[in-house]
Amino acid sequence: MERPDLHDPRVLRAIAHPVRSRILTELDASGPMRAADIAVRLGVPANSASFHLRTLARFGLVEEDPEAARDKRDRVWRATEEAGFDVSLSEVEKAPGGKAAAAVFRRTKEAWSHHLVSRAYATKQEKDTVTTVSEQALRLTKAEARRLTDELADVVEAWRVRNQAGQDDGRRTYHVLHIIQPFPDRGPDD
Repeated sequence: MERPDLHDPRVLRAIAHPVRSRILTELDASGPMRAADIAVRLGVPANSASFHLRTLARFGLVEEDPEAARDKRDRVWRATEEAGFDVSLSEVEKAPGGKAAAAVFRRTKEAWSHHLVSRAYATKQEKDTVTTVSEQALRLTKAEARRLTDELADVVEAWRVRNQAGQDDGRRTYHVLHIIQPFPDRGPDD
């Protein structure tokens, strides 16, 4: 599935906020949701969830889903891009204010990734959950690395669509993090 590129620094700053990032994650994993349901899932006040949803809507990242609403007063939100989007920091940095926005986004995502890896390697695993860490090495051309990335995204997307029924039948949101990059060169003292 084609994922649009995101290169507007204002949008990048909007999604760098941890609550807004988590809202996008939950909408991606669960499909359309009400602000009250998002608030419960994230453990934030409903007015805070509504504020962050409106901010995401202002930047075109979420929209109301009238077909999922019970009536005209019911506001249900969905992500505008079901499969998310790709962030091109090099493109963001070319725009006015882009370097600062890219730096904030990078720091936020680095901290979050560090947190995920630390939790994954924690010795005590939560009851009734699965946590795995897998690290493999492949020899690939740049084109093959792109194809592998696309194929992995397609597998995750197929699972997302299959399990996005909106029912809370014992499912919880899992975070899938995979990094495909050339092996970092290290000097003898590293």
